[in-house]
Amino acid sequence: MSSLFGTTLRVSIFGQSHSQAIGCVIDGLPAGFKLNEDALQEFMSRRAPGQNAWSTPRKEADAPQIVSGLNDRGETCGAPLAALIYNTNTRSGDYDELRRVPRPGHADFTAWAKWHGSQDVPGGGHFSARLTAPLCVAGGIALQLLAQHGIRIAAHVLQVADKKDEPFDALVNSPAANDHLNEQMDALQSGWKSRSFPTIDNTAAEHMKDAIAQARKQGDSVGGVVECVARGMPAGIGGPRYDGLQGSIARVVFGIPAVKGLEFGTGFDVASMTGSQNNDPYEIRDGMVVPTTNNAGGTLGGISTGAPILFRMAVKPTPSIALPQQSVDLEEMREATLEVRGRHDPCVAARAVPIAEAAMALAILDSWLTFPPSSSEWT
Repeated sequence: MSSLFGTTLRVSIFGQSHSQAIGCVIDGLPAGFKLNEDALQEFMSRRAPGQNAWSTPRKEADAPQIVSGLNDRGETCGAPLAALIYNTNTRSGDYDELRRVPRPGHADFTAWAKWHGSQDVPGGGHFSARLTAPLCVAGGIALQLLAQHGIRIAAHVLQVADKKDEPFDALVNSPAANDHLNEQMDALQSGWKSRSFPTIDNTAAEHMKDAIAQARKQGDSVGGVVECVARGMPAGIGGPRYDGLQGSIARVVFGIPAVKGLEFGTGFDVASMTGSQNNDPYEIRDGMVVPTTNNAGGTLGGISTGAPILFRMAVKPTPSIALPQQSVDLEEMREATLEVRGRHDPCVAARAVPIAEAAMALAILDSWLTFPPSSSEWT
């Protein structure tokens, strides 16, 4: 198993890209929660491959089969919940050459250096982004649990290549900005149902799709940035330092293949700001203390401030490209040229959107269960 993370909510994922099945085990879910399996499948379908021109042609239903953890009424029963997703459309022969010639940018070489040829090569084995499907099973369940407590999570593609979408209005924590953020999240949710490209601005989506199509035509790929926000978070969730909410999110996010950077709130732009510009002032609003701005991204000292939790993750260009690349032959220990075959995404940012939401949901749920605010308890 690949242990994902968790203190109270413990999640593990298992399987390989071309194994018979992949899956997850979730321990620590609150008992008595009625799972909506139709809503879970709808969430899974947003990540599933083979649905459009900007993803891999490999088609998988990504239909999870829950084999334990629910009672006869479909409620969590206190036992670990286990789910399987069967792989039905694999072409392992596409990867024969990669047993000896590693792909630049992939884990082929590092896996060989660690396991000396015993690693599972087809599809990238257990390093494959295929393993984000069971992550989304766990995250999809967490999203449903959090929604019952008024927490809403959404993500979008903020950037592909040099094409940019409208950012979330989450850096100003005013009533007007919060209303606008809700409108942005509503627009995204409407787009999910029609399976459109996950941007707030439809014009930006067209520019991004054009950039992806151009890269594919050239046998290349492009990277992107995914922005994710959580609304409705009370202040006081999380713990200090290494038990912090921000660190919990980072641990899950950096377990997503292709993620190379992460920032919260204003992020790296704080380096060019002064303290007076970056600090988030407080005010009393409806009898509660709230920050008026959100440069911190919703956390201070590892604990939620009550403002939206906001992060952005940078996703590298897909390493599997059709252009010739310099590599080595590991059997003959000589330099070699590699031309990758198989079915691959020319840009993984769009399919990473529900994965970002899953990561946010799992980290928040675990933090809430482990370090709840003193005035609240999970029911």
